[in-house]
Amino acid sequence: METSSTAKQSDQEVPKKERTDGEPVVSDRKQMAVEALDRRNVWEPSVYYTLGKESFFIAGHEICIRESLDSYGALIWPGAVALSQFLENNRQQVNLLDKAVLEIGAGTGLLSIVASLLGAWVTATDLPEILPNLTFNLSRNTKSRCRYTPQVTALTWGQDLERDFPCTSCLYDYVLAADVVYHHDYLEELLATMRHFCRPGSGTTLLWANKVRFQSDMRFKERFESCFNTTLLTELKEGDVRIYKATARE
Repeated sequence: METSSTAKQSDQEVPKKERTDGEPVVSDRKQMAVEALDRRNVWEPSVYYTLGKESFFIAGHEICIRESLDSYGALIWPGAVALSQFLENNRQQVNLLDKAVLEIGAGTGLLSIVASLLGAWVTATDLPEILPNLTFNLSRNTKSRCRYTPQVTALTWGQDLERDFPCTSCLYDYVLAADVVYHHDYLEELLATMRHFCRPGSGTTLLWANKVRFQSDMRFKERFESCFNTTLLTELKEGDVRIYKATARE
């Protein structure tokens, strides 16, 4: 999840706004902040004041992820967990062995770690301020475990894509994206980034997992489906998470 927003603790009452039907609702941004702060309840003690950690057992390995409240991009979100488990349980359908994989909005790195453990050559990307924690988690969980050492690099959606990731040399079998759609102002840039890496003739498959939270999520899905040949692979009703497979329209 890529973002420049921060999720900070507050004892103040959450501001509300009025819907057109007169019912008060929590603003989209505040809802995201509340969801982020709720994760404190499951964190284990840590020597870091603002850091927590979560452990998973996926792809035959225990994966320990360091999180932070400082940014949405430093938290584990439902889409990353869902897509990680999907990749582990559907290896014949999505075979990552020796495949070139790019993750956009990698956040804490859980999904990139799982792809690496499944044999992929992975490049994990996010905003520059997210990279230190992302690099830490990738190194901690993949060293001496994987066929290829995962790479970490900065990518800001929609900016300098052809300069930093030229189409002629940056070719990927799969692009992964998890919970990259929520209340932020960069949905057009996100779509442009997806189209850059998953373009006609590239042979690239895009796997996108997202929790459905806001009406803007559904509007983005409509735009997404207009740009790509899209298949709904699975829908997890308990978490409102959907996983899509997409290829470029020729």
